[in-house]
Amino acid sequence: MEEEKREEERQKGVLLLDNVLQSMPVFAKESVAGGVAGGFAKTIVAPLERVKILFQTRRSEFQSIGLTGSFKKITNTEGISGFYRGNGASVARIVPYAALHYMAYEQYRRWIIEGFPDVRRGPVLDLVAGSFAGGTAVLFTYPLDLVRTKLAYQVVDGRKVNVKGMVHGEQVYRGIYDCFSKIFRTSGMKGLYRGVAPSLYGIFPYSGLKFYFYEEMKSYVPQERKNDIIVKLFCGSVAGLLGQTITYPLDVVRRQMQVEQFSASNVKMKGTMQSLITIVESQGWKQLFSGLSINYLKVVPSVAIGFTVYDVMKLWLRVPSRDESKTELVRERTNISSSSAAAASSKSSQYQS
Repeated sequence: MEEEKREEERQKGVLLLDNVLQSMPVFAKESVAGGVAGGFAKTIVAPLERVKILFQTRRSEFQSIGLTGSFKKITNTEGISGFYRGNGASVARIVPYAALHYMAYEQYRRWIIEGFPDVRRGPVLDLVAGSFAGGTAVLFTYPLDLVRTKLAYQVVDGRKVNVKGMVHGEQVYRGIYDCFSKIFRTSGMKGLYRGVAPSLYGIFPYSGLKFYFYEEMKSYVPQERKNDIIVKLFCGSVAGLLGQTITYPLDVVRRQMQVEQFSASNVKMKGTMQSLITIVESQGWKQLFSGLSINYLKVVPSVAIGFTVYDVMKLWLRVPSRDESKTELVRERTNISSSSAAAASSKSSQYQS
């Protein structure tokens, strides 16, 4: 009797879930899928992200000791939690960022197809849609990325924090809200968007190329293997690796602009291109690729997991496939054309009578 009751409750739960999923608009499902994918992938690679930021911004302290030495230094001074310093801000940024990014990509793609019916479907379409989606997501979530970088930049030994919250002359941000409020009080809204220009310059090609390479590689996969998770992971990792390599110097410029006020150097960053030249002149061209090897270790699982979880979440949320969406769009246009023709015929008959 109890088993029957539990089974009945389970079926009611399944039915309720089905009703909720059916009532959700497609863009909401895509947003949820993107947010889950982004948050999951970002948390997995958080330790590598922390070390990469320190490589990019603390050249003398961390580059000299390498990857293994950096992990040991963080472990000794901050413990395991040190690898996740700033990860709260990172996840707080990446969830809305990824949700907006993936949803905007799908939406831009649909708008382009609807606006230009004769446009060729393929990776070039994904390149354009992905580029605009990346720019849109950055503009809405950049302040959270800035806060994440400032929190990750701090290397704090809890035993050396004084009453005023200073460590070796560095101001200690005590969390996301504290960091936000201090930046806004000292620099206003402009301060919250410090370094956004190189972010936009970088995200347009990176986001576009990421979707381009992913969809291009998937196009060569046999139909029966397209839902294979291993295939998705491989396509996603290669897509992320190629896209990141091309745009990585802009990421270095962005990070250095974000933490410029804490830098011991007297060199000031003035604009994206000037900053590129300044870094090459003062730190050498190799600095533009500082931390790239670590970024490969981060990007491969991050992008691969992101794309894979996104595709799996879309299946779970029952987002219609692009072929189904295209069929539905054609059906809607056919119905509209038929209705228009019928209306015109009716008016013509009335006029003749």
